Amino acid sequence: MRWFGAALVAVITLSAPVLAQSQDQDVETAIFAGGCFWCMEPPYDKLDGVLATTSGFSGGDIEDPSYEEVAGGNTKHIEVVQVRYNPDKVSYGKLLDVFWKNIDPFDDGGQFCDRGYQYTTAIFVNSEEQREAAEASKRELKGRFDQPIVTPIRNAKPFYAAKEYHQNYYEKRPLRYKFYRTSCGRDGRLDEVWGEDR
Repeated sequence: MRWFGAALVAVITLSAPVLAQSQDQDVETAIFAGGCFWCMEPPYDKLDGVLATTSGFSGGDIEDPSYEEVAGGNTKHIEVVQVRYNPDKVSYGKLLDVFWKNIDPFDDGGQFCDRGYQYTTAIFVNSEEQREAAEASKRELKGRFDQPIVTPIRNAKPFYAAKEYHQNYYEKRPLRYKFYRTSCGRDGRLDEVWGEDR
């Protein structure tokens, strides 16, 4: 992501952090960290029942971090995508399945060409039900692979949306997005890990 100078772009300053759980009974929220947030929006946007995806940051203690601060690796924040969805149409279990198949669950140093803690993976849970589902899905993966699954399951922390420039980047700048994704080796590695299941 840093190849295009995106690190110079600041996030929108919010008067308060975006809460992890929606007040609307028909809408629930999930937060996943899968490396570059540009690449985590498309697989969720394709799902019937997903109402919106938002790229942003979570996990750290600094309020309203800028993209530059997060990219510098000193905020304890990581890049995430917030998924708002209708649980009557798409289950949290399905969201977890999409998450796993869009990351390298063995890499604790970043994802693909993006290196550093700020690009590591995580599942942020905001309820006991989400935690139980996430832990069950992780156990299932452990039974499938010989390598350790290093993706942590963490309690949700405040979410900060990235600047509009980053939202739906794959739609706004499709050629640059495709070049980045291909050059980063994301799809090649995902094919290696997941094969036909992907």
